Amino acid sequence: MDGEPISDEEGRKLLSDPDARRVAKDTVGDADISTVLLVLNHAFGDDSKPMIFETMIFGGERDQECWRYATKAQALYGHAQLVKLLRNSQS
Repeated sequence: MDGEPISDEEGRKLLSDPDARRVAKDTVGDADISTVLLVLNHAFGDDSKPMIFETMIFGGERDQECWRYATKAQALYGHAQLVKLLRNSQS
């Protein structure tokens, strides 16, 4: 699940279970920050690495903003940085 190809069976299983795809979730004020494994490549024609992880904000001033990553490590780091940014903006 870190940018390596998976079988069709594994992909179907992950797509049918949102909790299995969740990498991280936090709430800051009225915003929920969710990071998930997308399973499908969301690079959309870009020749770079497959973008298979996404962090998205639900609620608050930055509602619907999202960031995509190629690896789980990048996704976890990006999630943590975003949570920190939102917490600091509330101080």
